[in-house]
Amino acid sequence: MNLKLRRLACLVPAALLSTALAAHADGEHKLEKIEVEGHYDNGVGTSDAASQGTVTNKLIENRPTLRPGEVLEFVPGLVVTQHSGEGKANQYFLRGFNLDHGTDFATYVAGMPINARSHAHGQGYTDINFLIPELVERIDYKKGTYYADEGDFASAGAAHIHLYSSLKREIASLSVGEHQFARGLFANSAALGAGALLYGLELTHDNSVFEVPENVRKQSGMLRYSQGGQDNNFSVTALAYHNKWTANDQIAQRAVDQGIITRFGSQDSSDGGITSRYSLSFDWKRRQENSLTQFSAYAVLSRLNLFSNFTYFLEHPFDLGDPINGDQFEQAERRHIYGFDLSQTWFSTLGNFDTTNRVGLQTRYDKLDPVALYSTVERQRVATTSESNVKEGSAAIYFENTLRWTEKFRTIAGIRYDRFTFDVASNIPENSGKVNDHITSPKLSLIFGPWAKTEVFLNYGEGYHSNDARGITEHITPKGLLPADPVTPLVKARGSEVGLRTQIIPGVESSLALWRLTLGSELVFSGDAGDTSP
Repeated sequence: MNLKLRRLACLVPAALLSTALAAHADGEHKLEKIEVEGHYDNGVGTSDAASQGTVTNKLIENRPTLRPGEVLEFVPGLVVTQHSGEGKANQYFLRGFNLDHGTDFATYVAGMPINARSHAHGQGYTDINFLIPELVERIDYKKGTYYADEGDFASAGAAHIHLYSSLKREIASLSVGEHQFARGLFANSAALGAGALLYGLELTHDNSVFEVPENVRKQSGMLRYSQGGQDNNFSVTALAYHNKWTANDQIAQRAVDQGIITRFGSQDSSDGGITSRYSLSFDWKRRQENSLTQFSAYAVLSRLNLFSNFTYFLEHPFDLGDPINGDQFEQAERRHIYGFDLSQTWFSTLGNFDTTNRVGLQTRYDKLDPVALYSTVERQRVATTSESNVKEGSAAIYFENTLRWTEKFRTIAGIRYDRFTFDVASNIPENSGKVNDHITSPKLSLIFGPWAKTEVFLNYGEGYHSNDARGITEHITPKGLLPADPVTPLVKARGSEVGLRTQIIPGVESSLALWRLTLGSELVFSGDAGDTSP
């Protein structure tokens, strides 16, 4: 149960009180209204499930974040952690699932999908280290499979991160700390023509607490032009990000026990990575008297070279004559993403009932040239385990109807159809191929109330996540060249929820959800080995 404070009791400062008394003496009786806003916009009548809501900018401003990935931890119940350095995507946990790096939680920034398909490290890889937290305006979150506009990776939920279009005041900060930590940030906005131009730049360096300095060197930039108000607007957003770091990975307990290294030591000081991301996105919204049209499009270029060594000499032990190379490997990819999202909503009546109908079309195309796994020594490639060029495309159409049967009862019925194409050209000929697949996902929500400031929700929906294209066409394991069975391209998920949201206690919002979520399988493509594992 989440308890969120919506209003706070305020003591009127003495200066304000004296001003009010003076105004009263002059014959004026009107006091200025003071309103303190809560950190979540989850009031009765604002959502379609008890587990849906909005994180406001007040929480983002007031709670410090150690790293950009922790922005997602503002979503109630979502746990974020990190390993292998400050340039790698976080790991996420929600609703009983280890989501790995994002396999079953969809994340969007400025309308762009962040989860990476057929990624070198892990399916659904969600790296939001490019974010500047101070420029995040709000987060709209959903949990469950009940929403027709949510597709790939949204089985456990989804978060849409919205960025500011303008700032009330400029931001200029310089932070320094131990271990050569330094972070500089400058952001501002200015009127330009009929709109506003927002620009921001962040530079960060950090060695962390380890004996081998992490030497994080991160640069993030944002340029955003926007016009219009709440109902009619458009924006163009450019984001740039580059990061280099050294990672301190897992170490052997016996090496610490024997005094070979300390618990802050490293057994391979060349682990780490280099990553970059550059994107351009467009968002457009128009509201008519009885309709709403929304369109967004995006283009992304990203790269990753990730060097890891978890086992040191397990695969290449000293006693088998390979005391030099060891087990370090590189996961590398170069990716282009293109896509758009178009939706049309109509507001009308059906007889005596208010009804809303929405139709949407979503497309996405990922091109990797290549995505690869190499054996390395101190970041130098010595052998190729697997190397593939991948083309993965998808298109989805969905329909959603909201019908208010009575003042106290409404239904939301939706259906979604997704079609995927996978095209893999591997350095192992047996693992090349083309596969098509499709999936249909129905949704239904029943919302009762409010009675006594209380709503009750019954939600059901089906969803899915896609599997790595290389696992879909794989017939031989890259390591050992053993027979392998291709995996199912699209894995179905089924979710249901009974929820309650109430404000019956003045000043307090309470949400209660009992939910169930099942997946068709939990097979994952292991980027460390280049094949599929449970």
